[in-house]
Amino acid sequence: MNSVAANPSELREFAEKLALDAGSLALNGRRQLGIGTPIAHETKSTATDPVTEFDRAAEALLVDAIRSARPDDAIVGEEGANYPGTSGLEWHLDPIDGTANFVYDLPNWCTSVAVVDAIGPLAGAVSAPVAGELFSAARGIGATLNGITIHCSDTANLATALIGTGFSYQADRRARQAVRVARILPAVRDIRRFGSAALDLCMVACGRLDAYYEEYLNSWDLAAGVLIAAEAGATTSDFSDGQAGPSATVAASPGVHPELLKLINEATD
Repeated sequence: MNSVAANPSELREFAEKLALDAGSLALNGRRQLGIGTPIAHETKSTATDPVTEFDRAAEALLVDAIRSARPDDAIVGEEGANYPGTSGLEWHLDPIDGTANFVYDLPNWCTSVAVVDAIGPLAGAVSAPVAGELFSAARGIGATLNGITIHCSDTANLATALIGTGFSYQADRRARQAVRVARILPAVRDIRRFGSAALDLCMVACGRLDAYYEEYLNSWDLAAGVLIAAEAGATTSDFSDGQAGPSATVAASPGVHPELLKLINEATD
């Protein structure tokens, strides 16, 4: 792939390769340590926000590959990558989304890779190495899981909807989120917390969750997953029915999205 602007299908293929390669690097490193073996790690935003050598190694792999193939593109990565570009395209990289799960040897972590333009996410991929699953999408082309077209659920009844969410690493924010969950839980089938925003969005895309909501995220958590969910037919937004973004994101089957938004806002202090 050369450095000229690529079409969405080409960018999607490149994102898939990047996500697979970086996810494999992280998985191989984890397996070499043995099942359940603790991983030495540092912390970032809070004492409960871990980062490992594998996060950094996977991001370095991604950055090297992008800068080699597409040197004019900008790059933003969770572990500090920050390269300006001139092409109008910017890559948003999360080498391991769900690092706490990775540290504890839980399977719910992934590598998320997306490229965005002035409009928003253009192409992206999410690789879940432990499950052997690769989600991807490109704008206007649809979403797939391991090459098979996927679609969100068609549920229209919030009372029987399975909802995903997540929590901030900051204690005061978690306390407010806990109050909201306690108010939402009686009104839905149940709530799941898997620990990876990118995977949660993909779970909505393939119908394993009926909806997902979260706040206090980052662009690299969302860029690929929001596109995959939207291309699978989900309605995506923030809590005010504007554009989904780091401050707040909702992805839901179209039939429950309006009612879920109403419930989220009623449950907010």
